[in-house]
Amino acid sequence: MTVRIRDIVIDSSDPEQVAAFWCEALGYRVADADDTYVAINGASSAPTMLFLRSSDTKLHKNRIHFDVCPTQGTTRDEEVARLESLGATRTDFGPTDSSWVVMADPDGNEFCVMAHVIPSEPAPFHQL
Repeated sequence: MTVRIRDIVIDSSDPEQVAAFWCEALGYRVADADDTYVAINGASSAPTMLFLRSSDTKLHKNRIHFDVCPTQGTTRDEEVARLESLGATRTDFGPTDSSWVVMADPDGNEFCVMAHVIPSEPAPFHQL
């Protein structure tokens, strides 16, 4: 037996704003929402991202984060610029001479933009 990730749940002070950012960043769409959360999804085989309203204040670096890769036809630096135009910011976490750039979404959640280019969804990109 195995398990699969169905939802990635992220606490957020502004679920609507963060969901809108990640929809634009990933090409996802809002799947469901109410006063307490916003759920977004992409390909049917990909987990849903669920932004849950929370009044908790983020105090430290995330214990888990996303590594996102540019898709064919773009580069890491082009994606960093695009994500900044959507509201992401560069952080001072991580090395400055690496192949990735550490950024934060509009709610302060860190993620890395990698140099490795992968196919667009839903094409598989994991090596089995």
